[in-house]
Amino acid sequence: MIAYLRGTVVARSESSCVVLTPGGVGYEVGLTVHAAAGLPRQGEVELFVQTIVREDALELYGFATWDERETFALLLSISKLGPKTALAMLSVFSPDDLRRVVLADDFMPLVQVPGIGKKSAQRIFIELKYKLEPGGVAPGPLPGGLPGPAASVFRDALAGLTNLGYDEAQARGVLETVLGAEPDLDVAGALRAALRHISKARE
Repeated sequence: MIAYLRGTVVARSESSCVVLTPGGVGYEVGLTVHAAAGLPRQGEVELFVQTIVREDALELYGFATWDERETFALLLSISKLGPKTALAMLSVFSPDDLRRVVLADDFMPLVQVPGIGKKSAQRIFIELKYKLEPGGVAPGPLPGGLPGPAASVFRDALAGLTNLGYDEAQARGVLETVLGAEPDLDVAGALRAALRHISKARE
């Protein structure tokens, strides 16, 4: 089973990339939205990988951390939950976000995931709360002090700004301001607003 890849990104899309290893083999790897947004424009990438073997295919899914990879594997153990839905969940919620959902004992945040309705969210939550260990995560706001989809936009926009060379601490502060004022922005809109904010601050 492939559990780790290191190589150069030679092709990419919104939900996957092709990693060329030093041995000359290219692997297509499925990614969460924020993992895809955080890929370097050039140079090496390192990914923890979950391998799924099917009768007609071998699929690879990549993650920036081992915690994400383990959470993905846990989500796949939930009945009627496939890799596409698991990836969509981790595109909206980080592993710690999901632990906070469990701590809050409220399934409704899960309906923010595309393709998950109220009934499905309730069914998934019942299994999730018995399988996902809250650990030392304290209840509270999601990343950037923003709930739900805005937190996912925050992570993707933050990755975009840091890839452009902006300081992470500065980027976090700007995005919190921008999304606090307009929480319905998508990633592209958040990036444009953040860049305008940074430009005005320098004038």
